[in-house]
Parts: sequence; C-alpha cells; structure tokens
Amino acid sequence: MHRLTRLIGLSAAAAAVVTSLTAGGAFAAGSATIGHVYVNNNTTGRNTVAAFDRHADGSLTAIAGSPFDAGGAGTGAPFGSAGGLQQTADGRYLLATDPASNEVSVLRVRPNGGLQLVEVEGSHGVQPTSIAVHGSLVYVANSGAGGSNYTGFRLNAGGHLSTIADSTFALPDTAAPGQVLISPDGHRLVATRVGPSAGPSFLDAFRIGSDGRLTAAPGSPYPAQRIGPFGSTFSPTRGDQLFVSNAHDGAGNGSVSVYDVAADGSLTPISGSPFADGQTAPCWVAISPDGNALFAVNTGTGSVSSYSVAGDGTLGLVGSTPASLAGLKSFDAAVSPDGQFLYVVDAGVAKVSAFAIDGTSLTEIAGSPIAIPGGGAPFGMVVD
Repeated sequence: MHRLTRLIGLSAAAAAVVTSLTAGGAFAAGSATIGHVYVNNNTTGRNTVAAFDRHADGSLTAIAGSPFDAGGAGTGAPFGSAGGLQQTADGRYLLATDPASNEVSVLRVRPNGGLQLVEVEGSHGVQPTSIAVHGSLVYVANSGAGGSNYTGFRLNAGGHLSTIADSTFALPDTAAPGQVLISPDGHRLVATRVGPSAGPSFLDAFRIGSDGRLTAAPGSPYPAQRIGPFGSTFSPTRGDQLFVSNAHDGAGNGSVSVYDVAADGSLTPISGSPFADGQTAPCWVAISPDGNALFAVNTGTGSVSSYSVAGDGTLGLVGSTPASLAGLKSFDAAVSPDGQFLYVVDAGVAKVSAFAIDGTSLTEIAGSPIAIPGGGAPFGMVVD
C-alpha cells in the first residue's frame, strides 16, 4: 500500500476538490439514529476526526461541530494505513494516529456522538500507522525510518495512556507495518509488514503476556504468501482465524490469505489459501459480525470483492461491486455492528460510500458517497 500511494499520487484537480469540501454535507437522512461513523481526517497542522450520525436506512448526517480536534498532526496526503482509528469496547473513547507528529490522540465520545480531546501522547516511534485495542491494552505500530516498531500502552478509565515498560519491539526500517491487531481473546497480537514494494513480505506474530509484553511466536516473522500483506481481521466468531489481504501482486492478481492462529501465536495458512479476487491491490478487509461474509477493498480498481466464509475459513469469491468513487478510490472500510451496511473511505476526494449488505451482496445506497467534514486525506474508520 505504501508503494501504491506513491505510484498513484494526487492530481491537482483532486487536491482542489479535497480543499473545497466543507462540513455540513450529508445524506438526506429520514430514519432514526442508531449509531455513528467516525473517520480520521489526517489533516495537516492540526488533525481532526469527522463524526456522523448513522441512521437505520444506512444514511449519514454530520454531527454538529464535526470535525473535532484531534490535537496532533496528519500528513494531508493519502497514507497507507489500516486501523488508524479505533474505539474502546465500552464505546467511551476513540484512539487516533497522528502520523505527521508521531503521536496518538485519545478522544472522549460524548452522549450525542460528538468528541472531546482528552490527551495527545507520543507514539514512542516514528509515523504511527495503526492501533490495536483490547480492554485497557493498546498497541501502536510505528512505520517510519529510525523509529519503526510496535509499542504497548495502558489506557486508564480517565482516557490517559501510559507506556508499558520494555514493550517496544523494534522493526527494520523497510518493514512498513500496515496493521496491528489483537485477537478476540486478547492473548495474541498479529501485524502485517507491507515491506519493500518487490518483497519479501512478512507477518509478525506474538503471544501477549499478562503484563502486556510480547513474546514472539516460534518462527516469527512468517513469510507472507504473496507480496504486500496489508489489511487484516480476525473472525469475530472463530477467533483463531485470521484474514489478510495481499496488495502488491500486480494488476488483476489480488488475493486474501487465511491463517490458523495457534495459542502461542504461530501462523499456519489453511488449505487453498490464498484466495484470488481477480482485482488489483486489495488493501483493506472487513468482515460481517456473524463471520460469514468477508469484503476486500480493491484500491487499484475502485471495487469491493465479496467472499463467503466457510466454517474452516475457506473463502468463496462471490463477485466484485464497483464503487462510485474518484481520486485514489477505495481505502478503509468497516461493517456496521448489525451487519446491514458496509462503509468505505475514499482518501483521494475525502468521501465515504455506503453499501447495503444482503448476505454477501452489496448495493450502494441512494445519496452515496458523502463528503467527509474537514477531510484532508482520510483513513481509519470506526462504525458503531
């Protein structure tokens, strides 16, 4: 994905569109508010997080005051990252990466869905790209040269971060970590190394101790099945299954790998993996709450591939749905908690698209896409 953002770039016309977007754009929503959508805007100078009310029909309305101050600084340019915005399980806080200022922001979620900045904490590395949260445990992946690592933190009840002593796991400058995530049981951590554009590529795997520190799994880092492993997710119902998109195998060669994750963190590809989608640069993945449908976001072709997921993790390609996106096309994605809608960010023109989900079928809803208030080159999405 790091290579992809360098190759594509933003045209002057797209940049003009981005700077002309203002807060207040919204779907014409007429149904009840049942949740929210948040996006890390990645704005320069002072980063912000956009907030929307999410309605029962899938439409979105910008919350008054959006975007909200995140304290740190974004890059203002499309940024290869997955998991750059996370929410605590109790819904009280959002954590956002600020890649240009090497910081992580903590924002309190107000009763109306609005946000209040609590604090900005150094990421203990360079260019934080991804965050993983499980209970009070937080891990941040830093991707910049001279400070590429995974570092652990504890988040207290007041929304303040403290570094876990001796938790930093250093990485090579060429690792380019794309996403870090913690297993549903909280005992294992996995991270993708997008790596050099021509490979080799790796996945890191660890066992998490009771003190929050990491012990590398036997054999870690593991060679990736394809070049450019990037977006990843654990199954929400079968916590030993890990799905990883492979982004850098060239035009029409996109795929998703599936791994069994052992108790000690060890990774083993399942039979038949990787599973092709026939598209270009699948960079992000999102899974339905029941674990039966997986969606791969193809940044290179501006489409979303749908897979059925069998009990053993085997993927069955259903097809690909084009999105009405421009600029750099599709980036981050998330499924609503009720499994009814998929939301996809476009970092090139600062918009978000919404799709109704019927099993593995996607249909873009009326009014989609919508401008993201204050969006610079947004990445990272939370849907609650």
